[in-house]
Amino acid sequence: MILLGKFFKFFFSLLLAVVLAGAGLAGAFAMKWAGELPDYRELDSLTLGAETRVFARDGTPLGTLVPRVGEQKVSRTLVRLNEISPFMTAAVVANEDRTFFQHYGLDPRGIGRQVLRVMEGQDVQGGSTLTNQLIKNTLLWDEFGGVATPDRKAKEWMLSVQVERSFTKEEVLQNYLNAIYWGDGGPVELYGVYSAAQSYFGKAPKDLTLGESAYMTVLIPNPYQRYQNYEQAYGLMKVLLKRMEEDGWITAQQRENALAEKVQPKGWQVQYSAPGEIASAELVDPKAKELRDVTTNRAPHFTQQVEQELTQLLGSDKVYGAGGLRVYTTLDLKVQNAVETASREAVRLPSGATLGATIMDPYTGEVLGMIGQKIREGEPIPDWNNAAQGQRQIGSTIKPLLYTVGLQTGLRQDHREEDRPVSFPCDTCEDGMYSPQNFEGATTFRNMTIREALDRSLNLVTVRLADRIGLEKFFGKLGELGIPPNDGTGLAAALGAIETTPINMAAAYAPFVNGGVYYKPRYITRIETARGEVLYDAGNENIKPVRVWSPQVAYLGLDMIRGVVNDLKPEQGGLASGAKFGEWSVAGKTGTSNGPKDLWFVGTTPLYTGAVWVGKQEGGDMPINSYSGVVNAPIWKRMMEVAHAGKTKAEYQQPPGILFAEHPDKEWMPEVKFAYIDPSYRDAATDVEGQVMPQQGARYSEVEWYPSDPSSTELVGIDRRTGRLATEFTPPEEVIMRRIRTADLPSYSPDMPGSSKATETDTAGAGESQDTDSADTQE
Repeated sequence: MILLGKFFKFFFSLLLAVVLAGAGLAGAFAMKWAGELPDYRELDSLTLGAETRVFARDGTPLGTLVPRVGEQKVSRTLVRLNEISPFMTAAVVANEDRTFFQHYGLDPRGIGRQVLRVMEGQDVQGGSTLTNQLIKNTLLWDEFGGVATPDRKAKEWMLSVQVERSFTKEEVLQNYLNAIYWGDGGPVELYGVYSAAQSYFGKAPKDLTLGESAYMTVLIPNPYQRYQNYEQAYGLMKVLLKRMEEDGWITAQQRENALAEKVQPKGWQVQYSAPGEIASAELVDPKAKELRDVTTNRAPHFTQQVEQELTQLLGSDKVYGAGGLRVYTTLDLKVQNAVETASREAVRLPSGATLGATIMDPYTGEVLGMIGQKIREGEPIPDWNNAAQGQRQIGSTIKPLLYTVGLQTGLRQDHREEDRPVSFPCDTCEDGMYSPQNFEGATTFRNMTIREALDRSLNLVTVRLADRIGLEKFFGKLGELGIPPNDGTGLAAALGAIETTPINMAAAYAPFVNGGVYYKPRYITRIETARGEVLYDAGNENIKPVRVWSPQVAYLGLDMIRGVVNDLKPEQGGLASGAKFGEWSVAGKTGTSNGPKDLWFVGTTPLYTGAVWVGKQEGGDMPINSYSGVVNAPIWKRMMEVAHAGKTKAEYQQPPGILFAEHPDKEWMPEVKFAYIDPSYRDAATDVEGQVMPQQGARYSEVEWYPSDPSSTELVGIDRRTGRLATEFTPPEEVIMRRIRTADLPSYSPDMPGSSKATETDTAGAGESQDTDSADTQE
């Protein structure tokens, strides 16, 4: 007896020790899990809505951004509980959590079953309340995904208690119905009752019948498999309807009515022999329930870029996690229509080619219109955006940037270089020498001006000029203009052996027309939450451009590319006369990479700057007779003439200190005049080497010019749209401050017809020309 007593004493002591040790261990784990829990209050963000809406600059809706769960696109539009059929909510409670309105987030019987399964070494599964499922699919999804582990279940239970203490049952149910996974929607995954109702029945959730609600509810545990087997799903529906009647959610008559419904999920053809009895069921079109993966109504490529900039500004969690944003953009619907019209009407594309095109405001960097593909009637537009994503060799469109660097160093447009064969040492080239050639090997063997060389896009003159200027100086300027060359690029960069996008090229040309400052392209002006909280306002960001040229040097570069369009007739080798339209002044440059693979035209008017690229989507050569002057210039012309329709004609703004001279080679260019800087002019904004530049980042509208005799000038406001004196009708954002010679003020009167500037000579060129420029990209 004494031995038996000692045994029981030892046994209970051991049992107590085990229990205490277990409690201590459980407490330690509980403290660990509690420290790792996400903030349960994040559920409140779901009430803001997941649909992010995008608007044009005038407030016109463009569409919505597709939310994501991880990397997967999802269809999830959040709705309020009063926007969901009562049959739907009742069916979900009856099927998924019959004691939902009695428990506090935990089901003791379910927890007991889970603990027992763990003790038996089995997987953790089933037995979750609606609150548990909601937390699994939201707060814990990033950490665990759909994998059930003891860790996840413990955190799930702890968070469920917190959520039930802080949210009403109606809020939990609403969030559950908006967050639950409902199957495969084709290009997207279906999350929430709205997308599921749209996918399976093409209805809003509030319009679902009792039978349809029961069908959608029985899909939840295994939506893919149960959608594939309608007979199985229908059998489960009948069980659920009986349970709903037992629990008091519906009457016996409502159950009978539901069985009499001829439920027809999308993609199925179901024949019923009697209420509740299936005669036949055939899945005839599984894709019938697929939803679109893009809900953008207008400008899909532009909206793609908005989405990227949005995530850069706010982060993916803010954009896709909470959603519900209102995004106001720079898009001008008239300009967007112009770009799309030019793409649609582009009929002279080489076989197998597509395009990318854009128009931006050169005075702000705002992208006004964009299309990333050739639009073909009756065909969907491919997603890839060649205007902003396609990195392509830019060919001779780089040459105006190089030539303007030369002008910045003090050269004039009548500076001469030899158009003769030349070679340069090159460690990576065949035979150790880089020997570029002109297009098709044509060489004049003349000592010509750089003005004429740019007009003819001659490679030999260009590389000689690049060698004279120095690649370090040239590459530094390209970096300021947003198109830095790749490491190891040599003199071939001067001929366009650099890859970038049409958006970046338009931005690099904008300083020619805006007085010499670079704006990074932008797409968004304002971001608000659904509650009206402002998350971003470009007007408050103090976005400052970077000065890359003085106004005078920028104007010299502009004069050079205006010459490319106007100096030579097609029969003289003119490259870009096909870009001219109406009475508007046009300046620009063609470009062709080796192959030819890539065709370009980049140009500007006094109002807009734009770029057009043409090439094969997958890369590769186009027909040998593909010329950018023939292909791209007319596309650029078409989009610009539509964009300028109805606009008041304006002229390029000529800064002070500019003079004009006759081109010296009358034999070749008899009517051409070129711009140069008055040697007697002294201007703090002139960046010819040895002179002072304004502070980097100064706004163009804040730049003043200081001639040697300031008393002979006045600081006045100019309407940048017209080039004349601003009036009370000029919007403040369109006013730029200019110091003008007093004697010249009458020519700036807002009532004066025609140009307000000093004489500018535009020489005529007629007809279309064949492009004769090419980037020799092998070094």
